[in-house]
Amino acid sequence: MKFITFGRTATVRTALLAGTAALALPAAAQAQDAATEADDTDVEAPATSNVIVVTATKREQTLQETPVAVSVTSAETIERAQIRDVADLATVVPSLRVSQNQSSFATSYSIRGFGTDGNNIGLEPSVAMFVDGVYRSRAVSQISDLPDIQRVEVLRGPQSTLFGKNASAGVISIVTKEPEFDFGGMVEASYGNFDAIVAKGYVTGPVSDSLAFSFGAGINKRDGFLTNGVNGQDINDRDRWFTRGQMLFDNGGPLRVRVIADYDRIEERCCGVVNVAPSAELGAIQLLGGQVNDFRNNPDGDVVFTDVDPLNEVENYGISGQIDYEFGALTLTSITAYRNTSLMADQDVDFTSLPAVTGANIGDADIDTFTQELRIASDFDGPLNFLIGGYYFDERVDTSDDIVYGPGFRPFADLLLQGATGGTQNVNTLEATLSALNGQNYTGQFFASGQGFFNNIVQDNEAYSFFGNVDFEITDRLVLTLGANYTKDKKQIVTNSVSTDVFSNIDLVASGNTAITQQGIAVGAGQALNLGRPATAAEIQALIGNIGLPAFNQLIAGPAQAFADANDTNPAVNPLLALTPFQFLPPLQNCPNAVEDCSTNDDDWSWNVRLAYEISPTLNVYASWATGYKAPSFNLSRDSRPLPADFAALQAAGLAVTNLRPGTRFANAENSEVYEVGIKGNWDRAAANLTFFQQSIEDFQANTFTGTSFILSNAGKQETFGVEFDGQFYASDELTLSVAMTYLDAKYDSFVASPVGDLSGEPVAGVPELSAVFGAQYDKEVNSNGDRIILRGDFSYASPVQVVDGLTNFIVVDPATGARDFGPARAAAAAFKREVNSLNASLTYAFDMGLELTVWGRNLLDDRFLTTVFPAVAQGQAISGYPNQPRTYGVAARFRF
Repeated sequence: MKFITFGRTATVRTALLAGTAALALPAAAQAQDAATEADDTDVEAPATSNVIVVTATKREQTLQETPVAVSVTSAETIERAQIRDVADLATVVPSLRVSQNQSSFATSYSIRGFGTDGNNIGLEPSVAMFVDGVYRSRAVSQISDLPDIQRVEVLRGPQSTLFGKNASAGVISIVTKEPEFDFGGMVEASYGNFDAIVAKGYVTGPVSDSLAFSFGAGINKRDGFLTNGVNGQDINDRDRWFTRGQMLFDNGGPLRVRVIADYDRIEERCCGVVNVAPSAELGAIQLLGGQVNDFRNNPDGDVVFTDVDPLNEVENYGISGQIDYEFGALTLTSITAYRNTSLMADQDVDFTSLPAVTGANIGDADIDTFTQELRIASDFDGPLNFLIGGYYFDERVDTSDDIVYGPGFRPFADLLLQGATGGTQNVNTLEATLSALNGQNYTGQFFASGQGFFNNIVQDNEAYSFFGNVDFEITDRLVLTLGANYTKDKKQIVTNSVSTDVFSNIDLVASGNTAITQQGIAVGAGQALNLGRPATAAEIQALIGNIGLPAFNQLIAGPAQAFADANDTNPAVNPLLALTPFQFLPPLQNCPNAVEDCSTNDDDWSWNVRLAYEISPTLNVYASWATGYKAPSFNLSRDSRPLPADFAALQAAGLAVTNLRPGTRFANAENSEVYEVGIKGNWDRAAANLTFFQQSIEDFQANTFTGTSFILSNAGKQETFGVEFDGQFYASDELTLSVAMTYLDAKYDSFVASPVGDLSGEPVAGVPELSAVFGAQYDKEVNSNGDRIILRGDFSYASPVQVVDGLTNFIVVDPATGARDFGPARAAAAAFKREVNSLNASLTYAFDMGLELTVWGRNLLDDRFLTTVFPAVAQGQAISGYPNQPRTYGVAARFRF
């Protein structure tokens, strides 16, 4: 049955199907280009049609008649635009932003300005990723391309009612083609600049009358667009391959089974870092023979200097099975999946050619995930339909990382120490001073090669949810949808972390206490002896012999010790505290411990209310309110430290390890909310969608790099008002024009304790006010054989935006009071803005017999910018950044059979 309106024949079932996809089939209120869906229906839409199909029951519905804010990118668009992965998808979906910074695993997605930094394996994305109904708990588990994509859907706004936990900002859903009972397939090869080679293929066909198969595989290789000036190696290259197989049982009866298995692997050098603002420490690096990329003298950023290539190895595999069984007007669906993601990353932490520090925020990680979803949905002809279901999630994460000093760090630290103390101290004299104070021999042990921080954390995460959807047809034109989801999420972590950095394990307060006491005794003894100067050790011993130890302790040693106890944390009295910044790798308090149980047990409800109304057969409106939920997240990195209250309790109980600092062991749950009004129209020659929304997230899980560590924190409240418009105009049978625009006014309602001060009322960095994509496609038949020429182009624009909220290495600290001035940190960041002007185009000659020849280009204007900036590691006020991808172009051949 077709359904073409919001009324009795459409909206009830549409809303029901949206709920039916909850956590299982990412066609929730989704649809696909009918031109690619002839296998699902008996109706073939014309090439310029915007008819799309809800695949859960193979019933047609236009995208404009779907009362949900969703962007659908068809397989044809992906092919014509040479979109290689999800990162490229952002050039055609203005509400979506994809970034990849420190490594391949640090890929992150944001929708409408909301998204989670991917630089911590403990943080599940706020934008949930699904592939054929199976949740991918980390973005890195799906960054390679697929040969058999049917469509990619981006659901904007909170989707927790349908997709459970960790969909508080939206959903990206990749839907692949099902196996077909007619033999066919596709092979494609492409070659481009940077020696880019992409080859992939797909074949499908019957095994029997009721069993069909499909198999696909591909490779994606490219030289890097950056070069390591130390060894000539390419940086930011591509080296990916994948394979995927499916089996479909469908005998036309009530039972339908689909099994999918996939494997992909990534081995790349990512990601290159350029120095955009060197500091005085650059001289020390160069003095020791190191080099640093200076972006000012190399604006293309095509050469970097690093003694360690940023190696990334990622392996993904999984298997899933979907069973659908129809009995009358009810459909029972089960989806079971197991997935594994493993990764290894190595990186030059200081981003210079000096062999100072190596390691990675993630060294190794292994993620095992099992999911099970079961639901039952109705398809009654009456005014009421429903869906109920349950979902189970079980995951284990085992992650290790390390930071290790190289042979260049000790001489580098020596120069930094001399600069910080005005030449009064170097590493050798510091070792001698502390050896004398602590009665140990530290000679040659400070900042020695091989010392470092070695971290291992295991997390177990178990969650389940129950969800329901009810659709009530008030009139033939008006439908009310009510949805709810209850989610329970439990996490437990166990840490095993060791710091072998000798200097970072020294208690400078206790050492300073000893120094202050000794100085006080020397001064007191000198006064008692009327020397006019501090007494020597021999003179002190003579004084003790003269007046006796009890009297000496009462008159001199006692007051000296009392003064030291009262002032050993005062930087003005204890000069050793000035050396705290050189304790780069202090110990971590392992947990569980007597104060921290290192577990969370959280639950929440998510709600959705939507009212949809058909004004006319060509115009529909809807209004909705929805809430979203993202479960609490643990900090699975070397920066996982007790929260302030737990820190104080550990200190009070005398359980705190040496030099323990408070931090963010975990972040509280996110809670999102959106009010949305949309109008959708579909006419003979045009289609348009307009959406207004007010969206907010409370306790947004923010992850900020400070130059030496990441700070995980909850932003009090982030809020965005937005307007989204997308439209198509069919100027002729050959020419289609399109535009998609997003306006966002994103700000922090409350973020008092951000790493760069109180950001309340400030705009959110990295979220452009205006994003737009302008596209055109000309598809013309050129001869009687049916051959066609297809010219396609799109221009992506994002208005200038400050890329980070602040740079922590510019914070000014009062040495006497410890008070911090955040103004310079925010002023320094204000100078770094990003504007996007990206032009993509392709020209294809398509033979009627199935062969297509294409010439293509991406970022043809070679628009270069920094995707983000951050404080350079151990380089004072130096600033580093990640450059975007330059112009790429090439040729491709594709054959369909």
